[in-house]
Amino acid sequence: MPDHEVVIVGAGPVGLLLACLLVQDGVDVVVCERRAAADPRTRAIGIHRPGLDALDAVELGPSVRREALRLDGGDVISRGRTLASLTFTSDRPVLVLPQQQTDALLRERLRLLSPAALLSGHAVRTVRDEGPFVRISVHTGDGVREITGALVVAADGVRSARREELGIAWRPRAGSGAYAMADAADLSGDRRARLYCEPDGLVESFPLPAGRRRWVVRQGSTGAEPVTAAAFLAVVEARTGVRPDVPDEMAPSVFDAAQHTARSHGRGRVVLLGDAQHEISPIGGQGMNLGWMDAVHLAERIVRDRDRGSYDFRGYGRRTRRSARVAQRRSAFYMSMGRPSNGIPLAARDGLIRLLGSRPLRRASAGLITMRGI
Repeated sequence: MPDHEVVIVGAGPVGLLLACLLVQDGVDVVVCERRAAADPRTRAIGIHRPGLDALDAVELGPSVRREALRLDGGDVISRGRTLASLTFTSDRPVLVLPQQQTDALLRERLRLLSPAALLSGHAVRTVRDEGPFVRISVHTGDGVREITGALVVAADGVRSARREELGIAWRPRAGSGAYAMADAADLSGDRRARLYCEPDGLVESFPLPAGRRRWVVRQGSTGAEPVTAAAFLAVVEARTGVRPDVPDEMAPSVFDAAQHTARSHGRGRVVLLGDAQHEISPIGGQGMNLGWMDAVHLAERIVRDRDRGSYDFRGYGRRTRRSARVAQRRSAFYMSMGRPSNGIPLAARDGLIRLLGSRPLRRASAGLITMRGI
């Protein structure tokens, strides 16, 4: 008999949600997380309707609604002119909550459901499918131990070692760009997001809880990375006329946004989940929510198949690949709107944004942003 029914590799928000869903249904779950402590980074901040539904399924929806900031809407601006304004309705809200707070809620929920389920400081080294079960080699502070499971779920992120171990191809998809990001103080109480689609490149501005605001800058055509606070502020001010309150000692985070899809959802008794299966550009805020949707579908499949002792994840794979394709197409479009542009292409882009924000299309555009149809 295996030690556990399901071993989850990775205690990010997606792996934690899956663990909560399964434990609620009586499945014996253990989560191996290489970090000894929770990740303190802000990282993902947007929670859309599908993600909120998934959090409701583990009874965290009320807590998230209480702690998160709810966006009133968003404006798209270019060269001082508002090209489009959208309002997010109560049935499809956009909530903003830093990922470390979301993770903390999920960790506490899992602790209440199964106090021993989360194994922090447990780095998975190898996973070997032995037919009736999977053998996992885990490195801890006390040495190496082995855990066995009827099923392993790899929720270990974009650079998934488990995906590489299985030899599953990681295929690039359209949509890429280089960005810099910093959070600033903002006591204005403004609850609207602003996208500055400027000739030199995109600047995004999102309110955060507790009087903060996130600024994201797309690198311009020169490719110069604003790696210091002074350089970052200079770019934001030059493009938008706004100078955020970013401390001089704060170094902006610089990252490359890209999109990929795993060729397969997994192999045998090892299945991929979330970013390990598909990378979605953070521009658009869909990735974490899509991972939560995947976790809900995977939990339903595991619970359905557990009594048979054999798992068929082909339907799960088809569904998650289809959803990922839709999300990636949308992210690629959002990123294209933020590229440096001038002349006729810039005028055409401004015209398209005005059209999407026009009264006949405004509701549909808001639905695309809030992940309707994924």
